Amino acid sequence: MSDMIEDRSRSKRLKGLTHDTHESLDQSIVAQRPFEDLSRYARFLAVQYGFHRDIHPLYDLPTLQRLLPDLGERRRLAEIVQDLKDVGAASPILSDPPRFAPGDVDLPTALGWLYVAEGSNLGAAFLLKWSAALGLSETHGARHLAASPEGRARHWRGFTEVLDGVELTAEEEDRVVEGARAAFVRVHGLVRDVFGCA
Repeated sequence: MSDMIEDRSRSKRLKGLTHDTHESLDQSIVAQRPFEDLSRYARFLAVQYGFHRDIHPLYDLPTLQRLLPDLGERRRLAEIVQDLKDVGAASPILSDPPRFAPGDVDLPTALGWLYVAEGSNLGAAFLLKWSAALGLSETHGARHLAASPEGRARHWRGFTEVLDGVELTAEEEDRVVEGARAAFVRVHGLVRDVFGCA
């Protein structure tokens, strides 16, 4: 990480270092046409379910709870489960176990994974608009795409302020980046598995 520009925030560095992986994932999701019909949307929800099932234990980490007092309110797994029910789909049975066990993850790695989760919520405004064409909304079928009461931008700033303010060693900085990249790769793998694409 010695080539990092020191005056850039950690969240900005993460954005730059994960840009290619993020772009590839976005293109892969769009290519599956998840808002074409309810059947394809249900598959999109299955991808979301797999990722949020993986990160669900992170919201119980005491170190993260101290940093983010509203951490519990940032969970979205329950909303995804309800969205699946709304569109007549069951929660998927995944072949692999959750990525994290309760308490079995270090803070830098958790921050990297949460960076991806929180960033996806920031960009969900577009997805929510697209879901409306399927008759879905913040109260039916697209709950997990809803903005927080304080608004998406302020919600994101609350997270990035914490992310940028945590003191980390150079090795821990690397683990944040590795965590974010691993999260993007995980979602990409779920897209391939659920939609059966290359």
